[in-house]
Amino acid sequence: MKRIGIYSGTFNPIHAGHISFALQALKEAKLDRIYLLPERYRSNKKDVAHFGHRVAMIRQAIKPHQGLDIIESHQVSFSVDKTLPLLRAQFINCQLVFLLGSDHLKSIDRWPRVNNLLATSELVIGIRQGDQAQIKQLVDELPLQPPALFLVDSYAPAVSSTKIRQALRGQQETEGILASVRSYSNQNWLYISL
Repeated sequence: MKRIGIYSGTFNPIHAGHISFALQALKEAKLDRIYLLPERYRSNKKDVAHFGHRVAMIRQAIKPHQGLDIIESHQVSFSVDKTLPLLRAQFINCQLVFLLGSDHLKSIDRWPRVNNLLATSELVIGIRQGDQAQIKQLVDELPLQPPALFLVDSYAPAVSSTKIRQALRGQQETEGILASVRSYSNQNWLYISL
């Protein structure tokens, strides 16, 4: 049975932290392939680049990495009700493994129908520096324990999309900016306005 990783997020923009976490998950969870699933829209986020631009940056960022791919969904954002059935239909007879940053684990108990996800899907949690004890407690408090769970310490705990956008806006350097993203952003005037 193939093991397929699904890494959903805004990726606004994709950065070295996303890539390193995906590569760590590929190895740690023994995945055959990971598909990055960019969300079209998040109501709680501002300054989000157009979906087409984010997809283009992801495509460039994953080019050098075998095992990483992208999947586009017509869904506005990931939901257990709508996205999970589509993924199960697309990856028949595959074990789905979802990659989550530790920040998403903090709110997973509020996801509608999260038990449908946890009952059959494995999880890989990327832990940022200093979150280890809190994450282990949150894992113990999940409404249902997944079939398997992998905790991965981030190789790039200080990297964030917010810092990347600020650096791109000011034409500055910061940890985690991918050269392909900097080039694409500059060519397309992304993240310039406040």
